[in-house]
Amino acid sequence: MKFDMHTHTIFSDGLLSPRELVDLGVNIGLNGIAITDHDEVGGIDEAINRSKFYSDFYIIPGIEFGCNMNDEEVHILGYFIDYNNIELMNILKKLHESRFTRAGKILERLRDLDIIISIEDVLKHTDKRNIGRPHIGRAMIEKGYVVELEQAFELYLDRGKPAYVERYQLEIGETIYLITKLSGISVLAHPGLLKDRSIIEYCIEKGIMGIEAYHSKHNKVDEEVFVQIGRENNLIITSGSDYHGDRDILGEPYVDLDKIPEMRRRL
Repeated sequence: MKFDMHTHTIFSDGLLSPRELVDLGVNIGLNGIAITDHDEVGGIDEAINRSKFYSDFYIIPGIEFGCNMNDEEVHILGYFIDYNNIELMNILKKLHESRFTRAGKILERLRDLDIIISIEDVLKHTDKRNIGRPHIGRAMIEKGYVVELEQAFELYLDRGKPAYVERYQLEIGETIYLITKLSGISVLAHPGLLKDRSIIEYCIEKGIMGIEAYHSKHNKVDEEVFVQIGRENNLIITSGSDYHGDRDILGEPYVDLDKIPEMRRRL
């Protein structure tokens, strides 16, 4: 069963609605997708409802949390979570509020750099529930300050760049514990993007259950290294495109869920 285990919708920083994402998944021959929006679960029900129009297409309810360690962004995926849990809702509300507060501070820093972007300019690129740096970057493109999203991050929005602002995040241990409490499976996302590989060891010490060995930004060497780490530590080995709807391609890479019994039985 071909699944893309890492996708984003307009409920976070993706360009497609959950309905459109499901239709695309069906059209390219996938058997299912995991909806893993950043700090958000609002698109899951729409995706599930749309999947019912098709036979044998499955939606895995998921989420992607952002954490910070050693001055790096660390992303933890949660699969098969109880996404209606009240405790989760309260945590997500706090995370959403921190995102809006940070967005305002980023816009202030951009103004100091003579880059004039209003919050209304940014909100045109989101459903207004969840705001992130990619939405600000897309507004910068629209206004002609940068040509592409990567340029916005490289020059202004990445950690260490002049418009970067920290936000409230859960710690890695807290995140893994929360996902477990939600009856979910925790997976370290795109470890190949980490500069400090000791973070992988830390996640394993904290009880991470899986590792995203195959990712659209991993090379062959990365894949071999992370598969080996996964096998040595008895981790679930997953794949995901990290699809947002711009340059990445849905289903590349994909995972055969029949080879992951811990996940296959939960469908």
